[in-house]
Amino acid sequence: MELDLTGKTALVCGSTQGIGKAAAIELALLGARICLLARNEEKLKTVCAELPSPNGQVHFYVIADFSSNESVLKVAEALGKDGSNPIHILINNTGGPPPGPAHSAPLNEYMSAFQNHLINNQILVQALWSGMKTAGYGRIINVISTSVKAPLKGLGVSNTIRAAVANWSKTLSIELAPHGITVNNVLPGATETERLDQIFKNKSIKKGITEEEVKAEMLSEIPANRFAKPSELGQAIAFLASPAAGYINGINLPVDGGRTPTL
Repeated sequence: MELDLTGKTALVCGSTQGIGKAAAIELALLGARICLLARNEEKLKTVCAELPSPNGQVHFYVIADFSSNESVLKVAEALGKDGSNPIHILINNTGGPPPGPAHSAPLNEYMSAFQNHLINNQILVQALWSGMKTAGYGRIINVISTSVKAPLKGLGVSNTIRAAVANWSKTLSIELAPHGITVNNVLPGATETERLDQIFKNKSIKKGITEEEVKAEMLSEIPANRFAKPSELGQAIAFLASPAAGYINGINLPVDGGRTPTL
């Protein structure tokens, strides 16, 4: 199986913690040169120094705030113009919208989520896809949510925006396939990240039960009876980024221990 990413450069968004950081580590282990993207420079420096370099690859980082499309555009254009060092792999990943029902969500939450997720993804793709085409190798992987298969309770805005990203991705997969570029989505289940810890706390307060009881309720919905490790998401992402996944295109891949109730 051809998993070697030597000579490839991967841009990993939201890469200072959680799934983004795990993806950066797994891609680096396969030989890719990593460009980290996040807003906190101190955290970026720390993670960059921690990344493995089995082939002596030199990793680097760029700073952008996903709450500002202009910030992302500036970075994307700079990376896209560097023809001598094209980005071969793009991992679109950022934190989800706040929880709450769809019918009462303020309009600004919908607008903000649309800008943070779909518009920023579009900015990055528009800046980088031609470099992938020229290189003859491209992988675009979007980390979204199992809600694109079955909406999750209490996540009205997220369910809406994630579905938009999934359909955008499927459309891109058709358009870019002739240029050697695949576009796929990874759908994480409950994963041991800071976001999951916050979910425990929020549900505990809302339901008036302990965090341990919240965990037990959530685990009862997962056939694997455990939460995912970030590395397990990172490995799925790294596989889709590899040459071995060259004929996998336009899919939604749940990594959720079997929780999603649909095929």
